[in-house]
Amino acid sequence: MSLAVYAAIVLAWNVLVVLWGAYVRASGSGAGCGAHWPLCNGEVLPRAPEVATLIELTHRVTSGVALLLVVGLIVWAFRTRAPGDRLRFWAAASGAFIVSEALLGAGLVLFGLVAEDASTARAVAMVAHLLNTFALLASLALATRWAVFDTALPDPATPRARLPVLLVGALAGLLLVASTGAVAALGNTLFPSHSLAEGLQQDFSATSHFLLRLRVLHPILGISMGLLAALAAVVTAFQRGTQSMLQHAGVVLSLVIVQLFCGVANLLLLAPVGVQIVHLLLADALWIALVVLASAARDPVAASAVVPASRTVRPVALVARKS
Repeated sequence: MSLAVYAAIVLAWNVLVVLWGAYVRASGSGAGCGAHWPLCNGEVLPRAPEVATLIELTHRVTSGVALLLVVGLIVWAFRTRAPGDRLRFWAAASGAFIVSEALLGAGLVLFGLVAEDASTARAVAMVAHLLNTFALLASLALATRWAVFDTALPDPATPRARLPVLLVGALAGLLLVASTGAVAALGNTLFPSHSLAEGLQQDFSATSHFLLRLRVLHPILGISMGLLAALAAVVTAFQRGTQSMLQHAGVVLSLVIVQLFCGVANLLLLAPVGVQIVHLLLADALWIALVVLASAARDPVAASAVVPASRTVRPVALVARKS
Protein backbone atom coordinates (compact mmCIF):
# COMPACT_ATOMS: atom_id res chain seq x y z
CA MET A 1 0.00 0.00 0.00
CA SER A 2 1.33 3.44 -0.91
CA LEU A 3 1.33 6.43 1.41
CA ALA A 4 -1.18 8.21 -0.83
CA VAL A 5 -3.65 5.31 -0.63
CA TYR A 6 -3.23 5.11 3.14
CA ALA A 7 -3.85 8.85 3.51
CA ALA A 8 -7.03 8.55 1.42
CA ILE A 9 -8.22 5.66 3.61
CA VAL A 10 -7.62 7.72 6.76
CA LEU A 11 -9.65 10.58 5.27
CA ALA A 12 -12.50 8.28 4.25
CA TRP A 13 -12.57 6.59 7.65
CA ASN A 14 -12.81 9.93 9.43
CA VAL A 15 -15.71 10.97 7.20
CA LEU A 16 -17.51 7.74 8.21
CA VAL A 17 -16.83 8.51 11.89
CA VAL A 18 -18.33 11.98 11.40
CA LEU A 19 -21.45 10.51 9.81
CA TRP A 20 -21.86 7.97 12.61
CA GLY A 21 -21.47 10.79 15.12
CA ALA A 22 -24.37 12.56 13.41
CA TYR A 23 -26.41 9.37 13.75
CA VAL A 24 -25.59 9.29 17.47
CA ARG A 25 -27.04 12.79 17.80
CA ALA A 26 -30.04 12.17 15.53
CA SER A 27 -30.97 8.92 17.31
CA GLY A 28 -30.67 10.50 20.75
CA SER A 29 -27.96 8.04 21.75
CA GLY A 30 -25.41 10.56 23.02
CA ALA A 31 -26.09 9.50 26.60
CA GLY A 32 -25.86 5.80 25.75
CA CYS A 33 -22.74 5.42 27.92
CA GLY A 34 -24.02 7.65 30.67
CA ALA A 35 -21.83 10.47 31.97
CA HIS A 36 -18.71 8.32 31.63
CA TRP A 37 -15.74 8.85 29.31
CA PRO A 38 -13.72 7.06 28.03
CA LEU A 39 -15.43 4.16 29.84
CA CYS A 40 -18.99 3.29 28.88
CA ASN A 41 -21.31 3.25 31.89
CA GLY A 42 -18.22 2.75 34.04
CA GLU A 43 -17.11 -0.36 32.11
CA VAL A 44 -14.78 -1.08 29.23
CA LEU A 45 -17.36 -3.39 27.65
CA PRO A 46 -20.83 -2.89 29.15
CA ARG A 47 -22.84 -6.01 29.90
CA ALA A 48 -26.28 -6.41 28.30
CA PRO A 49 -26.06 -3.02 26.58
CA GLU A 50 -29.11 -1.25 25.22
CA VAL A 51 -29.37 -0.07 21.61
CA ALA A 52 -28.40 3.49 22.52
CA THR A 53 -25.35 2.18 24.38
CA LEU A 54 -24.25 0.11 21.37
CA ILE A 55 -24.63 3.12 19.07
CA GLU A 56 -22.56 5.39 21.33
CA LEU A 57 -19.98 2.68 22.04
CA THR A 58 -19.55 2.04 18.31
CA HIS A 59 -18.88 5.74 17.79
CA ARG A 60 -16.23 5.73 20.48
CA VAL A 61 -14.52 2.62 19.09
CA THR A 62 -14.47 3.94 15.53
CA SER A 63 -13.18 7.29 16.82
CA GLY A 64 -10.37 5.45 18.60
CA VAL A 65 -9.47 3.65 15.39
CA ALA A 66 -9.46 7.00 13.58
CA LEU A 67 -6.97 8.34 16.13
CA LEU A 68 -4.66 5.36 15.59
CA LEU A 69 -4.90 5.77 11.81
CA VAL A 70 -3.94 9.44 12.05
CA VAL A 71 -0.99 8.54 14.28
CA GLY A 72 0.08 6.04 11.62
CA LEU A 73 -0.15 8.77 8.97
CA ILE A 74 2.03 11.09 11.05
CA VAL A 75 4.68 8.41 11.64
CA TRP A 76 4.73 7.43 7.96
CA ALA A 77 4.95 11.05 6.82
CA PHE A 78 7.80 11.91 9.18
CA ARG A 79 9.73 8.76 8.31
CA THR A 80 9.53 9.23 4.55
CA ARG A 81 9.48 12.99 3.98
CA ALA A 82 12.12 15.63 4.58
CA PRO A 83 11.70 18.45 7.11
CA GLY A 84 9.58 21.25 5.69
CA ASP A 85 7.52 18.93 3.48
CA ARG A 86 3.88 19.98 3.33
CA LEU A 87 2.70 16.43 4.00
CA ARG A 88 4.50 16.52 7.34
CA PHE A 89 2.76 19.77 8.25
CA TRP A 90 -0.76 18.64 7.38
CA ALA A 91 -0.31 15.21 8.94
CA ALA A 92 0.79 16.89 12.19
CA ALA A 93 -2.15 19.32 11.94
CA SER A 94 -4.58 16.41 11.56
CA GLY A 95 -3.08 14.89 14.71
CA ALA A 96 -3.72 18.08 16.66
CA PHE A 97 -7.28 18.39 15.39
CA ILE A 98 -8.22 14.76 16.07
CA VAL A 99 -7.03 15.15 19.67
CA SER A 100 -9.14 18.29 20.10
CA GLU A 101 -12.00 16.41 18.40
CA ALA A 102 -11.81 13.72 21.06
CA LEU A 103 -11.68 16.30 23.85
CA LEU A 104 -14.72 18.13 22.49
CA GLY A 105 -16.63 14.86 22.26
CA ALA A 106 -15.64 13.98 25.81
CA GLY A 107 -16.79 17.41 26.98
CA LEU A 108 -20.24 16.88 25.49
CA VAL A 109 -20.60 13.66 27.49
CA LEU A 110 -19.01 14.75 30.76
CA PHE A 111 -20.99 18.02 30.92
CA GLY A 112 -24.25 16.33 29.96
CA LEU A 113 -24.66 18.19 26.65
CA VAL A 114 -26.34 15.20 25.01
CA ALA A 115 -29.70 13.48 24.60
CA GLU A 116 -32.54 15.94 25.39
CA ASP A 117 -30.38 18.86 26.53
CA ALA A 118 -31.46 22.01 24.66
CA SER A 119 -29.20 24.56 26.32
CA THR A 120 -27.22 27.35 24.69
CA ALA A 121 -24.06 25.63 25.91
CA ARG A 122 -24.89 22.56 23.87
CA ALA A 123 -25.53 24.61 20.74
CA VAL A 124 -22.20 26.41 21.14
CA ALA A 125 -20.41 23.12 21.80
CA MET A 126 -22.01 21.56 18.72
CA VAL A 127 -20.81 24.43 16.52
CA ALA A 128 -17.30 24.20 17.98
CA HIS A 129 -17.31 20.45 17.45
CA LEU A 130 -18.37 20.85 13.82
CA LEU A 131 -15.80 23.56 13.05
CA ASN A 132 -13.08 21.36 14.54
CA THR A 133 -14.35 18.47 12.42
CA PHE A 134 -14.08 20.57 9.27
CA ALA A 135 -10.54 21.61 10.25
CA LEU A 136 -9.66 17.93 10.72
CA LEU A 137 -11.11 16.94 7.35
CA ALA A 138 -9.33 19.84 5.65
CA SER A 139 -6.00 18.77 7.17
CA LEU A 140 -6.49 15.16 6.11
CA ALA A 141 -7.58 16.22 2.61
CA LEU A 142 -4.46 18.35 2.16
CA ALA A 143 -2.27 15.60 3.61
CA THR A 144 -3.77 13.23 1.04
CA ARG A 145 -3.16 15.74 -1.75
CA TRP A 146 0.51 16.16 -0.91
CA ALA A 147 0.90 12.42 -0.43
CA VAL A 148 -0.51 11.88 -3.93
CA PHE A 149 1.71 14.48 -5.55
CA ASP A 150 4.81 13.24 -3.74
CA THR A 151 7.76 15.11 -5.27
CA ALA A 152 6.01 16.04 -8.53
CA LEU A 153 5.31 19.58 -7.35
CA PRO A 154 7.93 22.27 -6.71
CA ASP A 155 10.06 22.39 -3.58
CA PRO A 156 8.13 23.45 -0.44
CA ALA A 157 10.24 26.60 -0.30
CA THR A 158 8.92 27.73 -3.69
CA PRO A 159 6.64 30.80 -3.34
CA ARG A 160 3.00 29.97 -3.93
CA ALA A 161 0.25 31.95 -5.61
CA ARG A 162 -2.10 34.09 -3.52
CA LEU A 163 -5.50 32.68 -2.70
CA PRO A 164 -8.27 34.59 -4.55
CA VAL A 165 -10.45 36.70 -2.27
CA LEU A 166 -13.61 35.17 -3.74
CA LEU A 167 -12.37 31.70 -2.80
CA VAL A 168 -11.53 32.82 0.74
CA GLY A 169 -15.08 34.13 1.05
CA ALA A 170 -16.49 30.82 -0.20
CA LEU A 171 -14.47 28.83 2.35
CA ALA A 172 -15.61 31.10 5.17
CA GLY A 173 -19.17 30.91 3.86
CA LEU A 174 -19.21 27.12 3.98
CA LEU A 175 -18.02 27.21 7.58
CA LEU A 176 -20.87 29.57 8.40
CA VAL A 177 -23.39 27.34 6.63
CA ALA A 178 -22.05 24.28 8.47
CA SER A 179 -22.37 26.09 11.80
CA THR A 180 -26.01 26.99 11.18
CA GLY A 181 -26.54 23.44 9.93
CA ALA A 182 -25.37 22.05 13.28
CA VAL A 183 -27.88 24.28 15.07
CA ALA A 184 -30.68 23.37 12.65
CA ALA A 185 -29.97 19.65 12.99
CA LEU A 186 -30.04 19.91 16.77
CA GLY A 187 -33.35 21.76 16.61
CA ASN A 188 -34.82 19.12 14.29
CA THR A 189 -33.74 16.38 16.69
CA LEU A 190 -35.04 17.98 19.87
CA PHE A 191 -38.20 19.61 18.48
CA PRO A 192 -39.42 17.50 15.53
CA SER A 193 -42.22 18.92 13.40
CA HIS A 194 -45.18 16.90 12.17
CA SER A 195 -45.74 18.96 9.04
CA LEU A 196 -43.95 21.57 6.95
CA ALA A 197 -46.51 24.20 7.94
CA GLU A 198 -45.93 23.47 11.62
CA GLY A 199 -42.19 23.69 11.13
CA LEU A 200 -42.45 27.08 9.41
CA GLN A 201 -44.74 28.35 12.16
CA GLN A 202 -42.19 27.29 14.77
CA ASP A 203 -39.40 29.03 12.86
CA PHE A 204 -41.14 32.42 12.95
CA SER A 205 -42.88 32.22 16.32
CA ALA A 206 -41.54 34.56 19.00
CA THR A 207 -42.35 31.95 21.65
CA SER A 208 -40.39 29.13 20.00
CA HIS A 209 -37.14 27.82 21.40
CA PHE A 210 -34.10 29.70 20.10
CA LEU A 211 -32.91 26.59 18.23
CA LEU A 212 -36.07 26.69 16.14
CA ARG A 213 -35.91 30.43 15.51
CA LEU A 214 -32.32 30.13 14.32
CA ARG A 215 -33.17 27.19 12.08
CA VAL A 216 -34.40 29.41 9.25
CA LEU A 217 -30.89 30.83 8.77
CA HIS A 218 -29.54 27.55 7.45
CA PRO A 219 -31.46 27.25 4.16
CA ILE A 220 -30.98 30.95 3.39
CA LEU A 221 -27.23 30.80 3.96
CA GLY A 222 -27.01 27.38 2.35
CA ILE A 223 -28.37 28.62 -0.97
CA SER A 224 -26.40 31.88 -1.02
CA MET A 225 -23.08 30.40 0.12
CA GLY A 226 -23.52 27.40 -2.15
CA LEU A 227 -23.86 29.71 -5.14
CA LEU A 228 -20.85 31.69 -3.92
CA ALA A 229 -18.78 28.50 -3.70
CA ALA A 230 -19.78 27.50 -7.23
CA LEU A 231 -18.98 30.97 -8.58
CA ALA A 232 -15.63 31.10 -6.76
CA ALA A 233 -14.66 27.69 -8.09
CA VAL A 234 -15.54 28.50 -11.69
CA VAL A 235 -13.91 31.95 -11.66
CA THR A 236 -10.73 30.60 -10.05
CA ALA A 237 -10.54 27.72 -12.51
CA PHE A 238 -10.82 29.98 -15.54
CA GLN A 239 -8.30 32.42 -14.09
CA ARG A 240 -5.77 29.61 -13.65
CA GLY A 241 -6.72 28.05 -16.96
CA THR A 242 -5.41 24.53 -16.30
CA GLN A 243 -7.21 21.28 -16.99
CA SER A 244 -6.88 20.08 -13.39
CA MET A 245 -8.37 23.31 -12.05
CA LEU A 246 -11.32 22.99 -14.39
CA GLN A 247 -11.85 19.44 -13.13
CA HIS A 248 -11.71 20.60 -9.51
CA ALA A 249 -14.25 23.32 -10.28
CA GLY A 250 -16.50 20.77 -11.98
CA VAL A 251 -16.52 18.62 -8.85
CA VAL A 252 -17.37 21.61 -6.63
CA LEU A 253 -20.13 22.77 -8.99
CA SER A 254 -21.66 19.27 -9.16
CA LEU A 255 -21.63 18.89 -5.38
CA VAL A 256 -23.27 22.29 -4.90
CA ILE A 257 -26.13 21.34 -7.23
CA VAL A 258 -26.69 17.93 -5.61
CA GLN A 259 -26.45 19.44 -2.13
CA LEU A 260 -29.08 22.08 -2.90
CA PHE A 261 -31.52 19.38 -4.05
CA CYS A 262 -30.73 17.31 -0.96
CA GLY A 263 -31.35 20.33 1.25
CA VAL A 264 -34.76 20.87 -0.30
CA ALA A 265 -35.59 17.18 0.20
CA ASN A 266 -34.45 17.42 3.82
CA LEU A 267 -36.81 20.37 4.36
CA LEU A 268 -39.84 18.91 2.60
CA LEU A 269 -39.47 15.47 4.21
CA LEU A 270 -39.08 17.03 7.70
CA ALA A 271 -35.43 16.03 8.13
CA PRO A 272 -35.51 12.23 8.38
CA VAL A 273 -32.33 10.75 9.81
CA GLY A 274 -31.28 9.10 6.54
CA VAL A 275 -31.55 12.32 4.55
CA GLN A 276 -29.73 14.23 7.31
CA ILE A 277 -26.80 11.79 7.02
CA VAL A 278 -26.68 12.16 3.22
CA HIS A 279 -26.91 15.96 3.61
CA LEU A 280 -23.93 15.91 5.98
CA LEU A 281 -21.97 13.59 3.68
CA LEU A 282 -22.45 16.00 0.78
CA ALA A 283 -21.46 18.92 3.02
CA ASP A 284 -18.24 17.12 3.98
CA ALA A 285 -17.52 16.25 0.34
CA LEU A 286 -18.15 19.83 -0.80
CA TRP A 287 -15.90 21.22 1.93
CA ILE A 288 -13.10 18.79 1.03
CA ALA A 289 -13.45 19.55 -2.68
CA LEU A 290 -13.30 23.31 -2.11
CA VAL A 291 -10.29 22.98 0.21
CA VAL A 292 -8.43 20.91 -2.39
CA LEU A 293 -9.33 23.41 -5.11
CA ALA A 294 -8.06 26.26 -2.92
CA SER A 295 -4.80 24.40 -2.37
CA ALA A 296 -4.43 23.79 -6.10
CA ALA A 297 -5.13 27.47 -6.77
CA ARG A 298 -2.07 28.35 -4.70
CA ASP A 299 0.28 26.09 -6.68
CA PRO A 300 3.07 27.79 -8.64
CA VAL A 301 2.71 27.81 -12.43
CA ALA A 302 2.77 24.24 -13.65
CA ALA A 303 5.70 23.05 -15.71
CA SER A 304 3.45 22.61 -18.74
CA ALA A 305 2.69 26.33 -18.67
CA VAL A 306 6.36 27.28 -18.80
CA VAL A 307 8.37 27.56 -22.02
CA PRO A 308 9.79 24.07 -22.75
CA ALA A 309 13.43 23.54 -21.85
CA SER A 310 14.31 22.70 -25.50
CA ARG A 311 13.38 26.28 -26.45
CA THR A 312 15.50 27.88 -23.76
CA VAL A 313 18.63 25.74 -23.68
CA ARG A 314 19.45 26.21 -27.35
CA PRO A 315 19.79 30.03 -27.28
CA VAL A 316 21.94 29.74 -24.17
CA ALA A 317 24.21 27.32 -26.01
CA LEU A 318 24.52 29.72 -28.95
CA VAL A 319 25.48 32.55 -26.62
CA ALA A 320 28.12 30.31 -25.06
CA ARG A 321 29.61 29.56 -28.52
CA LYS A 322 29.75 33.24 -29.48
CA SER A 323 31.52 34.11 -26.25
